[in-house]
Amino acid sequence: METIIKNAVMLFVVLTLCTGAAYPLAVTVVSQQLFPVQANGSLLEKNGQVAGSMELAQDFTSDRYFHCRPSAAGDGGYDAANSAASNLGPTSRQLIDRVAQDTVRYRVYNGLSADAVVPADAVTASGSGLDPDISLKNAQLQANRVAAARGMSREMVLAVLAACSEHPVLGILGEDKVNVLRLNLALDQK
Repeated sequence: METIIKNAVMLFVVLTLCTGAAYPLAVTVVSQQLFPVQANGSLLEKNGQVAGSMELAQDFTSDRYFHCRPSAAGDGGYDAANSAASNLGPTSRQLIDRVAQDTVRYRVYNGLSADAVVPADAVTASGSGLDPDISLKNAQLQANRVAAARGMSREMVLAVLAACSEHPVLGILGEDKVNVLRLNLALDQK
């Protein structure tokens, strides 16, 4: 019996060292060497201060900024500690009413006609509620508002948008999109 307990304790110590110390240390060293930006949170800075992470949406409310998708994460949205979807299905009256209201609000806020097609990502939250990207079409529809608020030409705003845009991998996987934080920081530099 004493041998069994001794072997169990030794196995516990060895496995704890391997899985609790050696493996996390190896992963940390490799990730810091191969992917330092991602390993440190994909942080973006503005004037030497961390402005946010490229991986998490923020609630931009000023007319000067492009706005992210709506968020269902937390009570006020955009709560990284409470990442979640609303869990409302496509037949939910609450979801249908909210999307209808948000569509009208989006059109009015961005100076669009009452029958303008609004991209789905402009009025629906992502699964996590923290998607940092919006579709290129969504950003293009916000460009007039942002240009007017900044006193910039639409062409200049669209040029910054084009420079920040990401295109589908291999030309087929995904859609044209833009990271909202990166785009807004690039506009602030102009």
